[in-house]
Amino acid sequence: MMIDLHRMKVSSLKSFAMSRKNDIDRVWDIVEKVGVCMLMTQFAGGLRARPLEARPDRDAGLIFFVTDIHSPKEEEIKERPDIGLVFIDSSDKAYLSITGRACVIRDAEMTEAAWRKTDEVWWPGGPTDPAVCLLRIEPATAELWDGPASSVATAFEFAKAKLTGKKPNLGENRKVTVKM
Repeated sequence: MMIDLHRMKVSSLKSFAMSRKNDIDRVWDIVEKVGVCMLMTQFAGGLRARPLEARPDRDAGLIFFVTDIHSPKEEEIKERPDIGLVFIDSSDKAYLSITGRACVIRDAEMTEAAWRKTDEVWWPGGPTDPAVCLLRIEPATAELWDGPASSVATAFEFAKAKLTGKKPNLGENRKVTVKM
């Protein structure tokens, strides 16, 4: 019997590429579904997190935030551009952490593209309001925990763990690289 190693390598690479694409798609699905996340920046005293509404651009591989130019996060990002984002989809029991690099953008055209009607509550002058800016995030890595789909499954895993003495299977921790 002859084994075609080349075909096996190509098949393995295709399988790996499909798995990676599925992982990256899962990351973008969560970002798009959840919307609001915690943005973590660095400052002289440590780390600071605050909620912001993400404006993902899957095709470009970027995440944008419409925000106020006069908040501390803009200065923190200029000083230390490495940031963290945390998205939680409690209904799906999916937890996503993204690390990336951020920059502050003052471009009315780009702001208008990311603009939503609800932003007018904060900036009545619209996307050209002088207090408005964009944060542009280039994701580097994403770490994703997918948990059991229901609380019944979680309860079952805890009960099984108590009976068997083994740890409950509460999901898979997968680390995926997000395209830049």
